[in-house]
Amino acid sequence: MAAKKEKEIDEEELKVDDVSLDEEEDTVVVEVPEDEPTLDDLPGVGPATAEKLREAGFDDMLAIAVMSPSALADAAELGEAVSAKIIAGAKKLANIGGFLSGNALLEKRSEVLKLTSSSVAVDELFGGGFETQAICEVYGEFGSGKTQIGHQLAVNATMPISEGGLGGEVFYIDTEDTFRPERISQMARGNGLDPELVLERIHVARAYNSAHQMLLVDEIKRMAKNIEVKMVIVDSLTSHFRAEFLGRGKLAERQQKLNKHLKELKQLADVSNALVLVTNQVHSKPDAMWGDPTKPIGGHIVGHASTFRLYLRKSKGGRRIGRLVDSPNLPEGEAVFMVTGEGIRD
Repeated sequence: MAAKKEKEIDEEELKVDDVSLDEEEDTVVVEVPEDEPTLDDLPGVGPATAEKLREAGFDDMLAIAVMSPSALADAAELGEAVSAKIIAGAKKLANIGGFLSGNALLEKRSEVLKLTSSSVAVDELFGGGFETQAICEVYGEFGSGKTQIGHQLAVNATMPISEGGLGGEVFYIDTEDTFRPERISQMARGNGLDPELVLERIHVARAYNSAHQMLLVDEIKRMAKNIEVKMVIVDSLTSHFRAEFLGRGKLAERQQKLNKHLKELKQLADVSNALVLVTNQVHSKPDAMWGDPTKPIGGHIVGHASTFRLYLRKSKGGRRIGRLVDSPNLPEGEAVFMVTGEGIRD
C-alpha cells in the first residue's frame, strides 16, 4: 500500500499548545496534550455501569482507584468481582500526581489571593486577609456575628482584586434562612458600591436538607466551568446534619457525610482558587471543669478539614472578639471588631 502523501500545514490555521522546529530535519513537530481518561475508558465498564458510578459520586479515576472492592460494590451496587476489575483498571489510568519541590509549591502559593474583611484588626489576624484555596470555619454562639462576617465577605469578594476583593462571583448556600439582601445593600453602600451590581454577583440557594446541601456544591462545581467562582459560603455547615442524624447510632454516618461534603468544598476551593467560608453551630460541654465550655459541632472531622478556624464571641459595648484558633502558618491571636450598620468595622 502506497504511503499517504503528507499534507502541508498552514501554521496560521492550526492552533496547538506547543510547536517545536527540528533544525536537522526541518520538520514541524506538533505536541498535542492527551485527553484525560473517563469512566467509559475503564475495562468492562459500559454506559449503564458508568452511570451507576457517577450516581454514586465516583466521577474521576483517583476516587475509584483508592476504593476497596467491597466498598465500591456497596456504593455503586456492583458485584465484588466487577468492582475489583474496575479498581485495577482505574489504578492504571488514574493520574496520581507526584512530589513537588518546596520551591514549586511556593510558586503555586503565589496564586493565593487575600480577601479583606473591612476590619484592619481581623485582616492582620489572618496575615493580610482571608485566603483563597482554603476552607475557613467561623463558629460561635447565636448573635456572635457569624452571618454578618459571611455577608461582609460576600460583598467584599465582588470588589476588584486591587481593592482587597476577589473580583468574582459569590455562591451562598443558606441552610437556616439567614441571608438578607437588604443587609447586603447596606454593606455595599457602606463600601461605596452599587447595591444592585453587588447583589447581581451573589447567587443564593436555600438548602432544605443535608442531601440537598451536598447537591448544591455539585451544582456550583458544574457552573464553575463557565463562571468565575471566587467565594462559596455555607451558612451554616452543620445545622441539617445535626438535625437529621440524631443519637450515637447515627454519629458515624453523619461524620462520613460531613467529611465528603467538606472534601468537595476543598476541591472546589483549590480548582477555582476560591475562598470557602463555612459557619458552624456550637454546643456547650457542661462537664468542662475549666476553660470555655463552648465547642463547635462536627468534632475532629470539621476541625481537620478546615484550614482556618475563627471563634467569635460577644463582648461589651456591641463589640465582637474573633480568636484565630487554628491555622497552618499563623499564630493564635485575637481581634476586636464592631458590627455596624455599614458592616464589619474596627
